[in-house]
Amino acid sequence: MTSGIGRIEGIPEIFPIFPLTGALLLPGGRLPLNIFEPRYLAMVDEALGAGRMLGMIQPDHNAPAGSNGPALYRHGCLGRITAFSETDDGRYLITLHGLVRFSIVEEAEMRRGYRRVQGDITKFRHDFLGNVETFGSESATGVNRHQLLDSLHRYFVATGVDANWEAIEGISDSALIVTLCMAIPFTPAEKQALLEAKTEPERAAALLTLLEINSHDGHD
Repeated sequence: MTSGIGRIEGIPEIFPIFPLTGALLLPGGRLPLNIFEPRYLAMVDEALGAGRMLGMIQPDHNAPAGSNGPALYRHGCLGRITAFSETDDGRYLITLHGLVRFSIVEEAEMRRGYRRVQGDITKFRHDFLGNVETFGSESATGVNRHQLLDSLHRYFVATGVDANWEAIEGISDSALIVTLCMAIPFTPAEKQALLEAKTEPERAAALLTLLEINSHDGHD
């Protein structure tokens, strides 16, 4: 095995994963999850007892399944459980805070029905770096905020979404991009492209492109 993700203090090298089509977790983002399958209840139990960390990743339905289940995209995002509650009917409601993206080195032995991987964060270490936020026309994200909001408005009109613009305008550029990438129902392949963008400016540019494409599709 290579020594990858385990080199960062407090970050496990092997961790459970939650494969979920269409679900995107990004560094700095917060993803609410409703956990009800027995194997994933067991997964959360393990995570709560071992640093509260688990990885989100999408199945890759274009690749053949393996012995452990559907094929997976190579890259996902490791998150930490920051909120947890149990419902009367035995479900877990959790919030996962995105920490750092990872590449799968190999799958580890399954445990109680859920999958685990050895992850490597070598090329994603910059996810730990903060961003200096500005609210001018240009930001650390490399996106023109006015252009982003204009594209977002056209997308919402095309898709019939009634947005809270006061809340949107109060969000920093970086947080807004992460929130939009995670919340907008892009296709799984589009979500994966946003996850795998190498830099924040590249993700912002990809988001703008997807908003424009989906705005036109909404009018068709």
